[in-house]
Amino acid sequence: MDERELILAVLQARMGSTRLPGKVMKSILGTPMLFLQIERIKRARRIDKLVVATTADEADNILADECQRRNIAVYRGSPTDVLGRYIKAAMDFEPEAIVRLTGDCPLIDWIVIDLVVQTYMNGRFQYVSNVDPPSYPDGLDVEVIDYAALLIADAEAQLPSEREHVTPFIRKHPERFSATNVRAPVDLSALRWTVDEPEDFKLVRAI
Repeated sequence: MDERELILAVLQARMGSTRLPGKVMKSILGTPMLFLQIERIKRARRIDKLVVATTADEADNILADECQRRNIAVYRGSPTDVLGRYIKAAMDFEPEAIVRLTGDCPLIDWIVIDLVVQTYMNGRFQYVSNVDPPSYPDGLDVEVIDYAALLIADAEAQLPSEREHVTPFIRKHPERFSATNVRAPVDLSALRWTVDEPEDFKLVRAI
């Protein structure tokens, strides 16, 4: 594949969740939740590489060490400037686009990932997601961002919310960035499959 067409999945994850500390490393069937999610992501056919983007905080040493032990690429950066962390995590790969995924979505569907990425590839949009507005269950969130557009966002985004949540700057400027949304055949956005609270983790573990 031409290097300029490389599709890079960047999975942001950290141990410092306030509502459920250490959730990404909590064990399900003997495997940390994050790595069950990575197994699902790797089934996607439209993703060429994957890197875990975590923080330089000491609390995330265990996460980074486990990634390295499993031969999973990992980048460590700012705990608050997540947009900057994404850019730096992707620099060595020089991707065409980044697939933004978060470590609180262990039930992520690789078919949905491929659908969103394929929509990006077919339409040559700069931003494609299934969250604006949402129609899939909360926890199947996928965003695909043209890397050149993300570089612009990194250079211009100033608000803390724009730095922490990665894509608000692009979403707030539809006149500058071509975008589209992928909708589910049936609106299932009322369903909650993400992991933020202890009850969420119990549900995912039961599944």
